[in-house]
Amino acid sequence: MRTIDLRGVSARDAAALVPRAVEARENALKVAGELVADVRDRGEAALREHAERFDGVSGHPLRVPRSDIDAAVASLDPAVRDALEQAIVRVRRASAAQVPAPAVTELAPGARVTQRWQPVRRVGVYVPGGKAVYPSTVVMNVVPAQVAGVEAVALMSPAQRPDGSVHPTILAAAGILGVEEVYAIGGASAISALAHGVDEIGLEAVDVVTGPGNNFVAAAKRHVAGMVGIDSEAGATEILVIADATADPVVVAADLVSQAEHDEQAGSVLVTDSPELARAVERETERLAARTLHSTRVKAALQGSQSAIVIVDDLAAAADFSNAYAPEHLEVVTAEPEDLLPRLTSAGAIFLGASTPVSLGDYLAGSNHVLPTGGQARYAAGLGAHTFLRPQQVISYDRAALAEVAGPIIALAEAEALPAHGEAITARFSPERLAGGSAIDAASTD
Repeated sequence: MRTIDLRGVSARDAAALVPRAVEARENALKVAGELVADVRDRGEAALREHAERFDGVSGHPLRVPRSDIDAAVASLDPAVRDALEQAIVRVRRASAAQVPAPAVTELAPGARVTQRWQPVRRVGVYVPGGKAVYPSTVVMNVVPAQVAGVEAVALMSPAQRPDGSVHPTILAAAGILGVEEVYAIGGASAISALAHGVDEIGLEAVDVVTGPGNNFVAAAKRHVAGMVGIDSEAGATEILVIADATADPVVVAADLVSQAEHDEQAGSVLVTDSPELARAVERETERLAARTLHSTRVKAALQGSQSAIVIVDDLAAAADFSNAYAPEHLEVVTAEPEDLLPRLTSAGAIFLGASTPVSLGDYLAGSNHVLPTGGQARYAAGLGAHTFLRPQQVISYDRAALAEVAGPIIALAEAEALPAHGEAITARFSPERLAGGSAIDAASTD
């Protein structure tokens, strides 16, 4: 990993010196746009061509038979099933806290505004495949949707060689959660299919698309946003660790390597006020990267421009740097991590203390691991039950409450040169209505 000494440099300028993999994202936007349009225009034919081109499979059922899901559940390793069921319980409990209760505001006697949270009807979940298998992502997407009250979930994951089915562990996770609508469709093609629907295979378009993926999946989400809701453009993963001289360099290095394991474009960043720790972590990342299973991938990510060890003046500067960078995962491995928390404003999820690694959040913390990347944490949230809920206001005024505000409404309508708005108020207080009749009754006696 390269080391950058940013002591004396402002936080925002410093964050700009640790770039993300922008070029790959820009290329993905163009390619994904073509794939999205192709599926929109040609449906099943495009999906099958893309499966043969990208996944190396053909002739397979695009919708996974229910029997395959049941078989996957039956053959699942008991230890994996137990881990999934524990994760489901924890994520369900944490997600339930994200569902607001209805709130009623009484503005005056007979004047009421009710705030309610309405779930979307149908959701499409994308689960990546290829370099790894992600049953945990099934849990992280499906459980919050179920907690929110979503009626139907359609799940997509890339077709696997040689038979073109979805990976059995993914199918098993879906089956445990009661998801029966699963498709062997991957990448940008899957995002387009969920957004547009595909009549030939009985796939109805969804209201919201969620789930992580590579740059092509993230780019495809941008192309369909507005047609459907999306959680975020979750691209290559990233971790930023704030650590001081008290941190164990082996632990810090292990966490940096753990995220580099995902993808060559993954970003691993250490920010520290200790040059000694920086040197020790550099040595440990080299050692761990050389011996891990996915060594080639890890080394590519750690040596990429998106990864670095950053030395700053103090922990306050480290917090400012982190806020400007807005990482997907932020770890605080310092002597007093809670003391730094009030300064930390922009991160997808924050992991406090040496015993709270990102790997915990990936699986069993109860938090959600689908998080904003690429600096989107400055304005976007991670996936949760709230992703599938729409706040709606229900307004109820009786006649007396409306009469109380009739004058101000008419005054504003006239100020905006919208007289019919005011007339919609006065119509309710015409002489005929005050006498107990209606405009229709009055018209019928003419």
